Amino acid sequence: MAAVLRRLAVPRCSLWRCSVAPLRETQRLKHRVLNRDGTRLLAGGSRSLSARSRGESRWQHTEAQGSVEVDVKRLEGQDEGIAEVLMCRHRARNALGHAFVSQMRELVFSLSSDSAVRVVIFRSLVPGVFCAGADLKERALMNDSESDLFVQGLRSLMSQIALLPMPTIAAMDGVALGGGLELALACDLRTASYSAQMGLIETTRGLLPGAGGSQRLPRMVGITLAKELIFTGRRVGGQIALEMGLVNRAVEQNQTGDAAYKEALTLAREILPQAPVAVRMAKEAINRGVEVDIGSGMAIERMCYARVIPTRDRQEGMAAFIEKRPPRYTGE
Repeated sequence: MAAVLRRLAVPRCSLWRCSVAPLRETQRLKHRVLNRDGTRLLAGGSRSLSARSRGESRWQHTEAQGSVEVDVKRLEGQDEGIAEVLMCRHRARNALGHAFVSQMRELVFSLSSDSAVRVVIFRSLVPGVFCAGADLKERALMNDSESDLFVQGLRSLMSQIALLPMPTIAAMDGVALGGGLELALACDLRTASYSAQMGLIETTRGLLPGAGGSQRLPRMVGITLAKELIFTGRRVGGQIALEMGLVNRAVEQNQTGDAAYKEALTLAREILPQAPVAVRMAKEAINRGVEVDIGSGMAIERMCYARVIPTRDRQEGMAAFIEKRPPRYTGE
């Protein structure tokens, strides 16, 4: 307990910041694209992320050359504060290839330090598919060492997604298999259409889940059910996934094929009005607390609560309650 309290006492050093610091340094050295003022440039571009105003563009592309397989759209108007990560590798059904993973990593990195983003939705623009999992054509060309390093990179990416400070929602309107489901498991919340198919099918390919699935699925649905799903490589639909606790909400698919996305947007809009610092601290308290004993978890809750007390949002929440009006939170 004392050791936990000493770690928590370090000022303003949340788990996600500390954990991704080595990864950020690696990426910084890899891209070597910095402005004189220290802001990072878009890969291959000439403008910094901080210089892109929301009024100028809602879209952020990760690659100046080659096809865009992952993109970001920041919503505007009443939905300002919601960012959508758009998976759009149409020809390969969003398979997790080198370019896809690289672009996803870059976008997640940029979102991790964006205080204006309150909720992130991961969705697919490929009809009938969320993410088909590994790019088996690319994997077939790798030797054992290369394959191991690539899967290690995938595992790191999923952890990077899980460590995003704001709530994340995976909207599964289609197939989410293997690494595709592992991506969804790395998110805080999941929505699915009834027609969606999801499963950790690696054992049917002579493998096991290698991007966090063997660890996150048992924490979500329980050990025995997770073992059954992984041992058999079974695929389940949205309704069954809802019943077993794999997804938060499941809905009938619509004619445009984006029912799960619309449900995710509805959920994001429910989160959006809440105090963003409080929501982030609640996420940190939950995520860190479930990994330790209850006593240490209470200490973590206490430290996260202490970070909320001096915020202007807390004062605004109290004032709004007394004045019987909706609060106007600024994230300060």
